[in-house]
Amino acid sequence: MADLQAMADAVERGDQKAAVQAVQDALDAGMEPGTILNDGLIAGMSSIGVKFKNNEVFIPEVLIAARAMGGAMELLEPKLVETGVKPKGTVVIGTVKQDLHDIGKNLVAMMLKGGGFHVTDLGVDVDPETFVEAVKESQPQVVALSALLTTTMPNMKQVIDALKGAGLSDVKIIIGGAPVTQDFADQIGADGYASDAGSAVDLAADLIGAA
Repeated sequence: MADLQAMADAVERGDQKAAVQAVQDALDAGMEPGTILNDGLIAGMSSIGVKFKNNEVFIPEVLIAARAMGGAMELLEPKLVETGVKPKGTVVIGTVKQDLHDIGKNLVAMMLKGGGFHVTDLGVDVDPETFVEAVKESQPQVVALSALLTTTMPNMKQVIDALKGAGLSDVKIIIGGAPVTQDFADQIGADGYASDAGSAVDLAADLIGAA
């Protein structure tokens, strides 16, 4: 267990080199890739997520932790594939059309990866048609939409309408961003709203029954 705790601690403090080394040591010791993911990497990312929710750490610390997790995942992912460990689900994420903000969206994407999801990140200024194509291609369970401007919030509804128009109404849609509210989510027919990255991971898991 000590190795897994050391791995979780390395992720939490954002020490990528130590996190990667801990994963390598665990693999060399014959530990199951799924155990390494869940009890080491995800445990560390979950811990930083809780601290972020409680305002004990801030965006820079979370980004550094996520980067450490990302480096470790590069080493672990091929092993997970080999052993058939399935992600919790797939999420397509993007900042909507005419909005170029990406810090919050990147944070949510990293936290989703840290929560065991496969993530397809479409970037910023993403038009509804691109979301539709990505959903057809990736077949995600969840689409996550971000908007940081009140003027781009209506573009979230355009994405929802486009997905419904393409017959893709089974996918769950979650939204977030500084000006976004639960009331707005209800108005446009989104399945949920998250006020921060940690909540977005919980919401996605709840919506697909993978909590």
